[in-house]
Amino acid sequence: MPYLVALVLLGLANTAAADFPGDGGHLKARLGWTDSANPLRRPEQRGADLRLKFSPEMGAWAAELDYQLSGQSADRFEWTPGAAGLSPDAVLQGDSRRLMKLSANLAEGKDYRATHRLDRFSLAWRGEQWVGRVGRQALSWGNGLIYNPVDIFNPFDPTAVDREYKPGDDMVYGQYLRRNGDDLQAVWVLRRDQRRHKRGGVNSLALKYHGFAAAGEYDLLLARHYDQWIAAAGGSAPLGDALVRADLALTDSGNDPAVSLVAGLSWSWVGLGKNISAVLEYYRNGFGLREGFELEDLQRRPELSDRLARGELFTLGRHYLAGSMMVEVSPLLQLSTNLFINLADHSRLAQLVASYDLRQNWRILLAAGFPSGGSGAEYGGLGSDGHYPHQGPSCFGQLAFYF
Repeated sequence: MPYLVALVLLGLANTAAADFPGDGGHLKARLGWTDSANPLRRPEQRGADLRLKFSPEMGAWAAELDYQLSGQSADRFEWTPGAAGLSPDAVLQGDSRRLMKLSANLAEGKDYRATHRLDRFSLAWRGEQWVGRVGRQALSWGNGLIYNPVDIFNPFDPTAVDREYKPGDDMVYGQYLRRNGDDLQAVWVLRRDQRRHKRGGVNSLALKYHGFAAAGEYDLLLARHYDQWIAAAGGSAPLGDALVRADLALTDSGNDPAVSLVAGLSWSWVGLGKNISAVLEYYRNGFGLREGFELEDLQRRPELSDRLARGELFTLGRHYLAGSMMVEVSPLLQLSTNLFINLADHSRLAQLVASYDLRQNWRILLAAGFPSGGSGAEYGGLGSDGHYPHQGPSCFGQLAFYF
C-alpha cells in the first residue's frame, strides 16, 4: 500500500510544477532502517508525503490552506528513544484530540497507513499594529535551538532531521505590535479530550510579551495549559562572537513546580573558506526521571508519560547536553554532526546528516544515528522491561521535490 501511494504522489508531482494553480508544495519520499537487538526484527519505515499550499490574499485579509496526502509503512507507529529522528507520527498525526476533524484515513493495516488532511486551515486579518488569525495553524515559541521547553504547541523532536513543517493546532491567535518593536501575543488553543468531548481542561491559553533591551531580546510567558499554570522567561544576547540563548519555565504540576531550563551558545564563522555554524546547549527536563527508565517508573510519573503521549516531550531523563556543527561544504552540500548526551546515565546519540541540492527543486537528505548506552540507559540500552526495544544504529534517507 505505501508503495502504491508513493507512485500516485509521484505521478501528481510530475505535473504539479507546471499545472498546479496554488502557491507551491512538495513531495517527499523517505526510507528508514533501525538495527535491533533481535536479529529477526530489523524495523524499517517507508513513506511518502505530498503537500499542496494555497495562500490567497485580498487586502488586509489572507487565508492559508495546506493539503497533505501521506502514506507510511512501519513496524512501529510510536516514538522510541534512541531513534535517528524518523518519526512516522510527525507526518501522520491525527485529529483525535483537535477541535476540528480535518483528517481521514484512506487505508490502514497492521503495518501501514495512508491518510489525507488539512494541516493548515486559517483566516487572518493584518492591520498596521494588529494581527488576528483563527483556524488550524502552527506557532513556535522559545529560544532553544535543539531543546525548547517553552514551545508547548507541537514542538519538534530534538533528534528530528527534517524540521520543515510542524503539525498545526486549532487556535485563535492575536498579536499587537508596539511602535518600539515590542509585541504582545495571545493564543487560545481549543482541543477535545480522549472521548472527543470539548472540555476546557484540555485547552491552552497563553500570553507572551517579546521585547528588546540593549543589544538583546527577551520573552515573558504566562500560560494555562491542560489545567496547569506555566510561567516562563527567556531571551538572547550577544556574548563576544557568540549568541547566548536561554529559557526558564516553571510548571505548577503538583506539590513542587517542575523547573525546566535550556541554556546555550551559538556561533557562526568562516573556516578554510567554508561557512560554519555551531550550537551547544544544556537542557534540564523538569518532568524527567532522575534515574531508571523502567515502564513502572513511567507509570508512576503521569506528568511525564502524558507529555510523551501528547508529543510535548521526547526525553526521559533530567539532564542533557547537546551540540551541533554544520559545515557548508559548497552552496549545494551541507554536512552536520549532532550529539545528544544523557548526563545521568551517560548514554549518547550521535548523528551524521547530509543535505544536498541534487538539481533545481530537488533535495536529498541523508542521516545516520549511532546510539550507545548500557543496560537500562535511554539511548541504545533500553529494553530490560520489554516496553522500549533496544536500539542500535539507524539510517534515514529522504528525496524531496519542490514546486
